[in-house]
Amino acid sequence: MRNLIKNIIQTSLLAAITATALGLAAQTQAEPVIMHVATAGPPGHVQNSIVFPTWAKWIEEATEGRVQVKLEYGLGNQSTFFNLVEDGVADAAWAYHGYVPGRFQLTQVVELPNLGVDAEAASQAYWEVYQKYLAKAGEHDGLALLGLFTHGPGQIHSTRAINHLTDLRGMKIRVGGGIQQTLAERLDVTPIAAPGPKVYELLQQGIVDGVFMPAASQKDFRLAEVAPYLTLLPGGLYMGSFAIFANEEFLDSLEPRDRKAIWAVSGARLSALAGKAWDQSDKNGINMAKDQHVHIQYVAAGGAMVNEYQAMTKGIDTDWLTMANAKGVDAKAALTELRNRARSLQTAQSSAERQQALVAD
Repeated sequence: MRNLIKNIIQTSLLAAITATALGLAAQTQAEPVIMHVATAGPPGHVQNSIVFPTWAKWIEEATEGRVQVKLEYGLGNQSTFFNLVEDGVADAAWAYHGYVPGRFQLTQVVELPNLGVDAEAASQAYWEVYQKYLAKAGEHDGLALLGLFTHGPGQIHSTRAINHLTDLRGMKIRVGGGIQQTLAERLDVTPIAAPGPKVYELLQQGIVDGVFMPAASQKDFRLAEVAPYLTLLPGGLYMGSFAIFANEEFLDSLEPRDRKAIWAVSGARLSALAGKAWDQSDKNGINMAKDQHVHIQYVAAGGAMVNEYQAMTKGIDTDWLTMANAKGVDAKAALTELRNRARSLQTAQSSAERQQALVAD
């Protein structure tokens, strides 16, 4: 009898050990959760070749492989991505706020002329200031906002030389929305609204005479092939406001530790990553323009064209302040802090780069 009981106990222990081992193995071999991220532009675009792959690596490392990112092409254009993610068709996406002007207005704070910094400094400051002053207005309600960033300074890509801003009058110019619509009115151009991936075709077919886009587009959208003139103003005409966002239900479905991990590698860190990548992309775009023998005009700071632009854009800040105050936010504080913070970050970055150069030498 004693041996029988001993055998039963041993059998039970063996079964328990086996079940535990199988359970652990099942956990180890569990399929990762795939975050399907809707994207636009070609695979070589900076967002698809640098920003998202880097962020995907951060997420995979932070979640120990339990969450992985998969880019999804062909799900429409950025004007639909906010609804696409809200409806759960995609788990996350990125989009340009200017494509949905009725919904996003406060985001124009970073697009206003004369910010005078690069995309990395602008993006990091933008995230911080937006969370502090503007998020409470609810423009992103229904979405989990994971990052905010700008592209580099918007410049003039054209089919003919631009020696004065008055040369733009009457020209058909593709604009992407947001503050660009206001600039189109001030510059007296005929605005043609179209998403970025359509710009090459518009120029190639002569539907537009030029576009307002960052210098990166010379490479990312191959504008060097169809826009033989590139006019670079110091600080550009504007900055462009973008968001990276996720479906709230998707994030809530994750294990708490994984949800926390994704937030830890997003926010200010993701925003700065995107801005820095777009800055480098501008440099790559200018190099591409040189290789393709594009006529590049570097407008001098304080020169006639810059003064002309400042005169044409006078009062745009006031219009934004009036609109933002009506939405119940401290508009003046937000705009002032954004500019001060961005310029401080720019100075710090420049100092760090100079120090690195000295060490390298």
